[in-house]
Amino acid sequence: MTKPLVLAIKWILIAAAVIGIFVIATKLAEAGNTLAVVLAGFVGLGILAIYATRRAVPLKYLAPGVLLMILFQLWPVVYTANLSFTNYGDGHLYSKEESVTDIIAQSVREVPGAPRYKMSVAVEEGASVQTGDLKMLLTDPDGATFVGDPKGLTPLPPEGVTKNPTGKITAAPGYTLLTAREVNARSADLSALAVPTSDGGGIKPVGLSEAFEGAPTMTYDAAADQLTDSSTTPPTIYAPADARWANVADPAQTLPQGWKENVGLDNYTRIFTDSTLRQGFVSIFVWNLVFAVTSVLSTFLLGMLIALLFNDPRLRGKAIYRSLLILPYALPIFVTALVWKGMFNQDYGIINEITGLNVDWLGTEFGAKAAILITNLWLGFPYMFIVCTGALQSIPQDVREAATIDGANAFRTLRSIIMPLLLVAVGPLLLASFAFNFNNFGLIFLLTEGGPFSGENTSIGSSDLLITYAYRLAFSGSAPNYGFAAAVSVVIFIIVALMSIPGFRRTKALEEIN
Repeated sequence: MTKPLVLAIKWILIAAAVIGIFVIATKLAEAGNTLAVVLAGFVGLGILAIYATRRAVPLKYLAPGVLLMILFQLWPVVYTANLSFTNYGDGHLYSKEESVTDIIAQSVREVPGAPRYKMSVAVEEGASVQTGDLKMLLTDPDGATFVGDPKGLTPLPPEGVTKNPTGKITAAPGYTLLTAREVNARSADLSALAVPTSDGGGIKPVGLSEAFEGAPTMTYDAAADQLTDSSTTPPTIYAPADARWANVADPAQTLPQGWKENVGLDNYTRIFTDSTLRQGFVSIFVWNLVFAVTSVLSTFLLGMLIALLFNDPRLRGKAIYRSLLILPYALPIFVTALVWKGMFNQDYGIINEITGLNVDWLGTEFGAKAAILITNLWLGFPYMFIVCTGALQSIPQDVREAATIDGANAFRTLRSIIMPLLLVAVGPLLLASFAFNFNNFGLIFLLTEGGPFSGENTSIGSSDLLITYAYRLAFSGSAPNYGFAAAVSVVIFIIVALMSIPGFRRTKALEEIN
């Protein structure tokens, strides 16, 4: 390509990157995330400073990798660590102010004789109709159109908006309207949707096509920091207690809408002081450690032995055999894990049928753990086989010949010559494999889902790893606790780091062999 064309492509790419960052910053500004807007601005300036000049040539190559590392590695770590110091979870998703606003909006009751809105239910364009945040597309009696969500009511520009003869919106730019069947499927979400209005009232849906604006039965006294429910006789007063609104007369009665707040080290203290959690955490950690170490050793030994066999020049058809052995590694883990799950079935699984056993592989603690280790051996040995094959082929042949001349037998050559040279290349990969298996969420979740579970505590499974335990805390159960799950994740990160650092230091000693 000619130099002018190269320059044109360069400036087009720079302009596209800057425009993309500007669009992202605009969206972040609309969401009120000031810090993210500032960071996006710095990224844009950095792109111009690095790529619009002829200086800083090394940074032109390093900048993309550094930026991606910050976005996809450092930022998740920082965000998770920050989350671990909060009570973020079910009922504690918003700020205290947002909690008050939502409670008041949810308490809205229709005022007799008040006009109603024509309503359509929608999600933002590109969002899932099954899980996306619901929006009300409203038409008032005067024909004006609005968009309503828990943040409030905003005007909907009439351009591109179409209505049916009754005034109900049938299409609007930037939104995907739900069908009646899709709305019915999300009836619980729709009934919980309330749009606060500027006068302290709110808008709530009635059926599938109408909404009303009413007056709230809940009022908030900022000076006393109390909520009063006037729909009861006498009025019920709620006051803050443990980041929830508790009935002053009966503290055990609380409103479902709490708020997010900083709890300091409470989540970490709970891990090590709660007797049930501590006992479960220790047992999970021991199994987690056994699983990771056993998986690495078993897959490495099997992969290395097969690689040694296939490294023999006398063996023919090695290309075909190698291709077949790589298949378990090439297939997606979710397919293989589900196949093995069926094979381990006690009643119709092929393993019990062939062996004549009647083992409840997935229903007992020992059986589930054995099934996991066997399945992981099948999934992991091809990777070790590939790595060891490459490392063995890099060992000079004259080194082996010299050992043979010195009288070393095959075992002595393997132990004193091949293994040290092999570990130079494979050692760091074994540490990486240990870290991967320590957090091998996919295998456990697909094969056993952490089970079997005891009747006493259904939150801790016999085959759980720490990562599956954290997932269950965050996304399963009646009251998911993201903050506590984040604390468990931070502990996992620290454990893996502490165990990996000495290993990486020892691998440096192997470099002297080379």
